[in-house]
Amino acid sequence: MKKALFCLLWLVCLPLGAQTSHRDSVLAQARYLKSVYRTDEAAERLSALLEESAFDEAVLAELADCQFQGGDYLGAVNAYIQLSDTLPDNLLYRIRQMQSYNRLKAYPYSIRAGHGVLKRDSIPAVLSYIGDTFRQMERPDSALWYYRRSLAFKPRNEVVLSKAVNILLSAEDPDGAIAICEPFLAETPDNATIAPLMGLALYRKGDYESAIKVFERQMAAGNTTYPIHFYLGQSYWHTQVLYRAEEELCAAWQIDSSDVTLAYSIAAVKAEAYQPFEQEVKPWLDKAYEMLQPDPLVMARLHQQYGLGYFRKQNAWEQAIEHYKAAYAYNPKFISALSTIGYCYEQNKDYKQALHWYEEYLKQARPGSTGYDFVVKSVSFLKSELFMQEP
Repeated sequence: MKKALFCLLWLVCLPLGAQTSHRDSVLAQARYLKSVYRTDEAAERLSALLEESAFDEAVLAELADCQFQGGDYLGAVNAYIQLSDTLPDNLLYRIRQMQSYNRLKAYPYSIRAGHGVLKRDSIPAVLSYIGDTFRQMERPDSALWYYRRSLAFKPRNEVVLSKAVNILLSAEDPDGAIAICEPFLAETPDNATIAPLMGLALYRKGDYESAIKVFERQMAAGNTTYPIHFYLGQSYWHTQVLYRAEEELCAAWQIDSSDVTLAYSIAAVKAEAYQPFEQEVKPWLDKAYEMLQPDPLVMARLHQQYGLGYFRKQNAWEQAIEHYKAAYAYNPKFISALSTIGYCYEQNKDYKQALHWYEEYLKQARPGSTGYDFVVKSVSFLKSELFMQEP
């Protein structure tokens, strides 16, 4: 305070031209310090300069910018409020106020400041920024509304469009995602940001043939990223082109070998193609198993595939039983595992255990279904066999 008072007294004693020269010199020094990221020093000099004079827009604006860059967002907000109140038509100060509030996570205030800008000018970037703020508040519907308004002014903005598409995909609205992608892709069909999202929307819709066309076109254009291979492989799997599905999924694995779903998918594709279980399917199931977090449904699916592999071997009934029991333990709704376990015991000539598991199945299965009728016949057969074995 004493230093500031001394500077003020010293400045008053200077001629007007010298005062101006001093102010310009400090301002130039502060701008240099800011340019080399010494924002705290710059802010200190600017603050001292402000204490020496009345309102000075250039100095206060420079101070606000230093505070913003240095992470003092509260100081920046206060400075930009003062600037905006004094110069209400300067949209830059209102925009920086909006940004400063956002950095403070004061999202409602950030939105309010953004609305203050929009009352004077419908700036697409501000509309998008408000959309981003609503996303940070986990209000995707409001975010989407502002993204759509921004796109109405600037429809070729692929960054904003991709945000809107991702919201629609998260909301399980693939038709909405496709609808806003189509006008953009009509002019630039090979866009590496929007075209993959279009392919994903088609995939989510279940239009796998169209998704394949989009992903294949992206690959032809040089986009060989993980999502392209992964979803192209998944699309081929759904259309039963198993050799292409395996090819693309394995290509995805070469890029990223950390996805348990991918490892499982490769195993399942190989299983559907009736490739040798021990040599081809089991190694991929093992990879998935080792990577897996303990998600019960995924664990159930893994054990089901293990069980299926051993079941098909027809001479590994005990291993199949082990895995089907594990699958049922993880997913008690998987009641067909009970009848399969019974069948495996039956094939292994352990009729008492087979009868037990068949009866457990009948307690839960729907009478009249194909599986139910099959097990009823098996139970009848087993009871007669056990009766014949009695002394």
